[in-house]
Amino acid sequence: MKLHLNLGLGALAAALFASQPALAQDAVAPVMDKGDVSWMMTSTVLVLFMTLPGLALFYGGLVRSKNMLSILMQTTTVACVMMIVWVIYGYSVAFGGSTSPFWGGTAKLFLSGVTADSMSATFSAGYVIPEYLFITFQMTFAAITPALIIGAFAERVKFKAVLAFSVLWGTFSYFPIAHMVWDANGYLFVKGAIDFAGGTVVHINAGIAALIGCLVIGKRVGFGRENMAPHSMVMTMIGASMLWVGWFGFNVGSNLEANGGATLAMINTFICTAAATLAWCAIEGLQRGKASMLGAASGMVAGLVAVTPACGTIGPMGAILLGVIVSVVCYVFVTTVKQKLGYDDSLDVFGIHGVGGIIGAVLTGVFSAAAFGGVKGDEYAMGAQLWVQIEGVAITILWSGVVSFVAFKLVDMIFGLRVDSDTERQGLDLTSHGEQAYHS
Repeated sequence: MKLHLNLGLGALAAALFASQPALAQDAVAPVMDKGDVSWMMTSTVLVLFMTLPGLALFYGGLVRSKNMLSILMQTTTVACVMMIVWVIYGYSVAFGGSTSPFWGGTAKLFLSGVTADSMSATFSAGYVIPEYLFITFQMTFAAITPALIIGAFAERVKFKAVLAFSVLWGTFSYFPIAHMVWDANGYLFVKGAIDFAGGTVVHINAGIAALIGCLVIGKRVGFGRENMAPHSMVMTMIGASMLWVGWFGFNVGSNLEANGGATLAMINTFICTAAATLAWCAIEGLQRGKASMLGAASGMVAGLVAVTPACGTIGPMGAILLGVIVSVVCYVFVTTVKQKLGYDDSLDVFGIHGVGGIIGAVLTGVFSAAAFGGVKGDEYAMGAQLWVQIEGVAITILWSGVVSFVAFKLVDMIFGLRVDSDTERQGLDLTSHGEQAYHS
């Protein structure tokens, strides 16, 4: 400690005798903090963990045993395809430096100009992280988002159709919306929309695509007549728990720095998720007399979804309220609205990600206010912010809805979306991949 102090005093003395221009130059030199870099590398791996194996196992347990490997394979390959697409052109379309409010341009195609020495800005003036790290962190978001969609039409879609749709949808929906929301020149960013970690970009975007997929593709063979219960709630609970752990990379990593703002996102990710899980269990207990593991897992994911856009600006008490509200609304959608409207959202992607994302994005405008424990002070105009949040939700719904419909129709024309009924009854594990998850 004494040695470090002496070195610091020596450096200070040398600086006092340095020229004024040198002092000015040093003052504006960007700082790459190794703590920030270490945390962001960890966060990036945590988001991968959300997808593989977290989301894969979560979805795998929810399907019937004859489709377990199919959903694992789809999740894995969609993530891998999107990683390649991201570095070829996705990063450029989202963050390529264009002044356009709707897309990032072509300047960074094939990661042109990016080196180990190039840096990306953080939320603190003068602090930067390596651009390769920012690219990789954002790549994991691009990888998981199309993988979320596939749960809506699980057990009935061709493998190649899933991959083709993911590329089309990622190109024309995910990348432009990521630019609009997160790039400094993006349309919604400039308007001041708050989406800390992806309520619109990831969850509403994917949830609307999921709903369109349900309607275009149609119901599973035997839907409403045959037992289609999850084959392994153990796998689903394991996957949901992995999602929660990985989500700290998703939410806390979106702070881009290891500081107090990151700890706010961290505690909110804990608290909102816990409240949502308990709320879902309480609703089930009151309505059905028993709380289920499926309900607990559903509440867990609903809480994670809702807190995603809000985690950097709301307070812990607001997070509790948000968790309770999102579970109530999502519960109604997956147990009542879906049945009344008759669509087959196999794994409730729209009911939890789409609806939960909408609730979280809108209420971010409310709970960010200091009156509710948020970080926004007396100057915060809640009404104006709420309108911007609603505008962001509406644009995402419309954009994703149109792109998704066109993409599904194009894929259907080229490859065909659905497997035939005999193949569907046999299960996609054997028919699409020649394997079985379990052997009797």
